Amino acid sequence: MVSLNPPVCDFGWQAPQFDLPGVDGRHWSLAEIAGEKGLLVMFICNHCPYVQAILKRLVSDLEILKTMGINAVAISSNDAVNYPQDSFEKMKEVSELFEFGFPYLFDESQLVAKTYGAVCTPDFFGFNAEMKLQYRGRFDNQGRDSTPKPEATKDLLEAMSLVAKTGKGPIDQIASIGCSIKWK
Repeated sequence: MVSLNPPVCDFGWQAPQFDLPGVDGRHWSLAEIAGEKGLLVMFICNHCPYVQAILKRLVSDLEILKTMGINAVAISSNDAVNYPQDSFEKMKEVSELFEFGFPYLFDESQLVAKTYGAVCTPDFFGFNAEMKLQYRGRFDNQGRDSTPKPEATKDLLEAMSLVAKTGKGPIDQIASIGCSIKWK
């Protein structure tokens, strides 16, 4: 396992379009998923311990963001041949187990991850209503610790709440950390 950090936020960068199959049996595009106040595009996978540690809290925080007009989408771009736990069928299982209230899409060609410049799982891209990047930071300060701590930060929730209110993300952002995307 290789831990990586993505680069800092490139404020104003326009969200690239995509059209990918979801575990719900339909294809999704950027325009279909975008919320009234913005969109969180997350590159995740099933097997990464960083993702596994936050999934329950992430699903809960995304429900809060949805009430603020921020929708979310999760994309798995990992090589499912060499990492079968990240297969489309396993994605369906994880989505059902954690009751995802957002589309979970499979980027089998890995083109979307490359277009976005995603480097790790999780890698968060928070866009405002104009689909301009406002957040590229971490979920919280707990890393791979899945036990919620009272002193834990809520970086992603606070940043995207700010985007919902003002259209702008926080100037100071701490990069996410996670497992490298498993390229073909």
